[in-house]
Amino acid sequence: MADPYDILGIGRSASEQEVKSAYRKLAKELHPDRNKDNPNAAERFSDITKAYDLLSDKEQRARYDRGEIDLEGNPTNPFAGAGAGAGGFGGRPGAGGGYSSQDFRGFGGAEEVDLGDLFEGLFGGSRAGPTGGRGGFGRSAPPPRKGADMAYRLRVPFVDAARLAPQRITLQDGKTIDLKLPAGVESGTQMRLRGKGEPGPAGAGDALVTVEIERHPHFERDGDNVRLDLPITLSEAVRGGKVRVPTVDGAVMLTIKPGTSGGTTMRLSGKGFSRKSGGRGDQLVTVQIVLPDDVGPLAEALEGWSDESDPRADIGA
Repeated sequence: MADPYDILGIGRSASEQEVKSAYRKLAKELHPDRNKDNPNAAERFSDITKAYDLLSDKEQRARYDRGEIDLEGNPTNPFAGAGAGAGGFGGRPGAGGGYSSQDFRGFGGAEEVDLGDLFEGLFGGSRAGPTGGRGGFGRSAPPPRKGADMAYRLRVPFVDAARLAPQRITLQDGKTIDLKLPAGVESGTQMRLRGKGEPGPAGAGDALVTVEIERHPHFERDGDNVRLDLPITLSEAVRGGKVRVPTVDGAVMLTIKPGTSGGTTMRLSGKGFSRKSGGRGDQLVTVQIVLPDDVGPLAEALEGWSDESDPRADIGA
């Protein structure tokens, strides 16, 4: 079984920042856009994303460290302490990103045991007599029930979720369905597919699909907005100019004003997630000034020049 700590190349005592730094380093190295000729890169990129998703969640990380769940977030011992009818979510993975719960009932409308019906079967009687009292006989059989619901988990790439790109999922019966994501989709959003569950005397149950949005190495979600830290050179910050900026809809050109300070945030309208109320959020671009590795020529150019301003005056330093 793959270990998320080994995948990210960190120790079990790694801090949240160390987990994040390790993920970002590997994500830049293995991103599919940079490794189009390396088919193994996409698989490794998926692995480090799963590892980061688990270790960046304090509760999930603690459960993994205790041996309660695996890298996929599924219980390592789903029957432990099940008692009388404990239900589960996960199940075995299905093709195309779906996860079936046919091994763990009790999610959604899964069937429950009726002890009264059990006693009727043992004693050949009914709980209610002709006058409605208990202990009578001859009552008709209970109405037929629908089949059990089936639970699936669908991992959706960050950019696809922002753009509401259709997602394909394979159901237990082998059939594939293209799902249309709803506006405002987020991790935990659940979609119900009527009649796509297990068959039953009164019709098939439903398929319950829970969405899990994958993290992105550069973009970060903030409500309906998308945030991005944009590195620029000192020359671009001082002189200004146009720079290429990635968005969930593709790269666009952004104008940097002369004298732009690091930490300045600019807004790209309509480049965020789709809102439930209509329209889309924005992309918030925060500038980060990056100095060259060799600052010698820069230091020579600044020889004899001194900045007399006090950038820390507003914070009382």
